[in-house]
Amino acid sequence: MTIRVIIVDDQAMVRAGFAALLSAQADIDVVGEAPDGREGVRLSRTVHPDVVLMDVRMPELDGLSAARELLDPPAGVVHRPKVLMLTTFDIDDYVYEALRAGASGFLLKDAPPADLIAAVRVVASGEALLAPSVTRRLIADFVRRRPAPRKDPALRLNGLTPRETEVLELIARGLSNQEIAAHLVLAEQTVKTHIGRVLGKLDLRDRAQAVIFAYEAGLVRPGDSA
Repeated sequence: MTIRVIIVDDQAMVRAGFAALLSAQADIDVVGEAPDGREGVRLSRTVHPDVVLMDVRMPELDGLSAARELLDPPAGVVHRPKVLMLTTFDIDDYVYEALRAGASGFLLKDAPPADLIAAVRVVASGEALLAPSVTRRLIADFVRRRPAPRKDPALRLNGLTPRETEVLELIARGLSNQEIAAHLVLAEQTVKTHIGRVLGKLDLRDRAQAVIFAYEAGLVRPGDSA
């Protein structure tokens, strides 16, 4: 199945470069480009892409606000694409807020071309792009600056089994499904089942929101390691 992508960035050279790279892939089709968040939202609702590559800082409407509009659309708007945030900064408060809003992850603009292609495929498949260590640093940094864990998330942890809580903790520490399976001596498919139950019980969209939730609930502290 072809992955439909739009690129939203205020730099024409960035849009052109990303479009050329992605269009060269047999399974990816760039169906539009936009120079700002406002036009990006309009374009997305017109062409219905699977993935939106969204710059963080743009005129008219910044990437965070645009991502919120796409991920929490008004009544009557059914389409909700996956949103992958693009940034030139490895630590950016907008990116943290975008993950909380439901974005599927973020990618640095200077990442190798292969990483961009892989990121689009990962996000389109329904996974969150949380593998790079820089993502863990970003989330930990912003949680460190925020108040003590909130009560509501902590209380919601009570609905998880001990094993599900353990899996959530390892997700938040940045481990992949394969690494979690090895750590807990489980089959990878069993890990996927546990993750699905965790997301369902906590009403979370994907791994990105699971990581945010785990930090806000105090399950994982910045600097923890598996």
